[in-house]
Amino acid sequence: MSDDIATQPKPEDVSPPSNHSRRPIYKTETTGNYWQDVWEACKRISIVDDFQRLGEMPCARHSLLTGIASGAGVGVIRAISASPFVASNWAVGTFMVISLGSWTICQRNLQAERRRVARVVEEMPKRFIKSKETSTDNQRS
Repeated sequence: MSDDIATQPKPEDVSPPSNHSRRPIYKTETTGNYWQDVWEACKRISIVDDFQRLGEMPCARHSLLTGIASGAGVGVIRAISASPFVASNWAVGTFMVISLGSWTICQRNLQAERRRVARVVEEMPKRFIKSKETSTDNQRS
């Protein structure tokens, strides 16, 4: 993989978020050709590495296990009353829907938790300042 065409964004390359959007916008180098950029991005994909790091990805393990269990359950139940082809279609469809839904919900909860932690971190110095002010006021009285 060559780093000539597209490089990882550096912290100084990240533009500050605007008022309407809090997501950073990364400035990366491109070739100027859309298809060349797509080809370079595809060359960076490594299925083996992605599967080896699957357990490290937030929410991936839980959502995949939930989807597998749900798909297997629906597939077995559907196999009782339908052909194996129909049952397998139901199993795969259920796996996809449940996995994506579970992953989306987990990601939303993770983002909400990160926002709460950021809010607590921002509020912490204010709490110490208030407690110091009230303790000094109580000592003066």
